[in-house]
Amino acid sequence: MNFALIYFYNHIRINIHTYDGKRGLFMIIRKAKVQDVQGIYKLIAFYAKEGQLLIRTPASICEDILSFYVAIENDEVVGVGSLYVYDESLCEIRSLAVSENHMQKGIGKKITQKIVEDAHLLGINDMISLTYQVEFFSKLGFEVISKETIPQKVRKDCLSCPKFFACDETAMMVHLN
Repeated sequence: MNFALIYFYNHIRINIHTYDGKRGLFMIIRKAKVQDVQGIYKLIAFYAKEGQLLIRTPASICEDILSFYVAIENDEVVGVGSLYVYDESLCEIRSLAVSENHMQKGIGKKITQKIVEDAHLLGINDMISLTYQVEFFSKLGFEVISKETIPQKVRKDCLSCPKFFACDETAMMVHLN
């Protein structure tokens, strides 16, 4: 019984509408597995080349696999996001990306909602995102904040970031509890 509940909790199945309005795509949003590392890496690397995400190595993805969520279609990773916990009051949604072929289908929104839900269940008060996608996160209840209000993030990641002195990402936050 407990196994079934855990399995159901970690595997949210959603139907996505195609552009012609027919229900045709079967999508699974779930916690990532080690078998997903290469697919996750491909997505992140694509957007890192575009300057939209920071690059992650396959090894670092594997080390943090428990923090990743994926959208799977036909055994292919078509979306990814991760949850990083700084402390009992603050977490971050990171590495949110959707395959170019699957944009505008609600996949990023579903991954974000799953990550927000899990952070809420953990009892975390606030979630941040450093992003170029301000409109996307605004629609999900995030608000623009000053980076100075999140010293946990600055100490942990920003000081070693290659963009530290010229960071052009927008800091956003949503209150969870």
